Amino acid sequence: MQFLSPIWFFALAALSIPIVIHLWNIKPGKTLKVGSISLISEASKTNRRSFKLVDILLFILRCLLLGLLAFFLAAPVWQHLRSTEKVKGWVLLPKENLKESYQKFKPAIDSLTRAGYEFHYFESGFAKGDLTKILADTNHRDTAPANNYWGLVKQLNNKVSSALPVYVFTPNGSNHFNGAKPATGLNLHWQTYTTADSVSKWIATASFTANNTIKVTQGNGNPAGTYYTEQFIKDDGNQDIDVKVQNGLPVVSFKNSEHAAVQVDTSTLRIAIYTDKYALDAGYLKAALSAVVNFTGRKASIRQYNNPAQIPGGQEWLFWLSDEPVSSDLLNSSKNIFKYENGKVASTASWIDAGDALFNANKKIALNKLIASVDKNEPVWNDGFGTPVLDKKTQKKTNIYRFYTRFNPNWNDLVWSDDFPKMILKLINYNSYQQPEKFDKRILTNQQIQPIQIKQTTGVASTNPAEQVDLSKYFWLLVVALFIAERILSHKTKTIPTNG
Repeated sequence: MQFLSPIWFFALAALSIPIVIHLWNIKPGKTLKVGSISLISEASKTNRRSFKLVDILLFILRCLLLGLLAFFLAAPVWQHLRSTEKVKGWVLLPKENLKESYQKFKPAIDSLTRAGYEFHYFESGFAKGDLTKILADTNHRDTAPANNYWGLVKQLNNKVSSALPVYVFTPNGSNHFNGAKPATGLNLHWQTYTTADSVSKWIATASFTANNTIKVTQGNGNPAGTYYTEQFIKDDGNQDIDVKVQNGLPVVSFKNSEHAAVQVDTSTLRIAIYTDKYALDAGYLKAALSAVVNFTGRKASIRQYNNPAQIPGGQEWLFWLSDEPVSSDLLNSSKNIFKYENGKVASTASWIDAGDALFNANKKIALNKLIASVDKNEPVWNDGFGTPVLDKKTQKKTNIYRFYTRFNPNWNDLVWSDDFPKMILKLINYNSYQQPEKFDKRILTNQQIQPIQIKQTTGVASTNPAEQVDLSKYFWLLVVALFIAERILSHKTKTIPTNG
């Protein structure tokens, strides 16, 4: 017998309570009748005490009750090894895809179960089940949450011997595989398949355009990956998207779809550019922003200012092309601030790396001057040596982007690059598309899924699989029975009259 929570054995210290109660027995003194007390000298009064067990049966019951309660809380289990003569191996199916997985590999699974292989759920604990009854249950639905299959293989490696054949049948969706590929010494046979619903679509965003039409960005998922398409809603009834009004706001949804409707963004993207001595830089930036707005079609307002006091609050983006600090009012009222960073200027012979915002990663954007960063914040763009060119930090509710170079040909070739508008587009739409996990239909190949096979030196040493039987319910019944017996005996003890 083993205990899953042995820390509860500290509760056995409670046994001292009935011991003290039953041992500490204070008896009153006896009264002696005499004819006269005139010749008896006065003495100090004393109490007679004796350490003697009384009500021994009640004492034993109370001690057993507290002891069994501690054993119950310690979660007792009986672990034993089953003979491999009865168990030929295990068949494991995920609960969230049980019936579909069975149908995909029905001949192989039926052959294994007829040969004596046990069915277990491919989930934490690997509970044993009767596959025939589960499949016959018309009320059974594959509604369990998705598991990390690689994590389950690590658990299985410590539960099952390498001598026991284990057959696993699962989907190959990438959302089931997180972290590093596990190393295992299991006798593992893992087969995978692509689920029937291997194609998905959802509405990522919806917004009004400058000409008051609705632009919808649709996400599309398939085994090869995820991509986005755009369409403009026209009042001709040909689209597969419905436009409705809920709570006074326009929403869009797919026709005949159970997915929740997406609210249309009716706001105007407000962008302010402030500059004092960097008028040339502002011209390059404004051209790139105009190209971005024309490309996206979103309703937007781009305005340039020479006086900070004229900039209205509530800007979605404030591009601060100045060496002066941003005023506290604008800092608190703007959602995103892109600002020139001050510091010592150093010449460099590097390039700007903007990651996936570049059309061609092999085509370098030359970087000639750079201001060294002092703080360590989230990098957005780096140079060729990993030094931040643009980083991001969050101050209260404002995202602050610090630019360590300039929009100027003397500093870099950014403004001449074809990637410049794309980099700005990626910046202002930072993480705008959030793909729900249920729409991720990417898959891994069978070779990518298979764990790294090693010779098992740890884990279950026996050739027989271990099985645990929960004994808590039996201990609980004993606790209840002892409690009832203790109450009955205690009541009888109180009602027994004592002799005078």
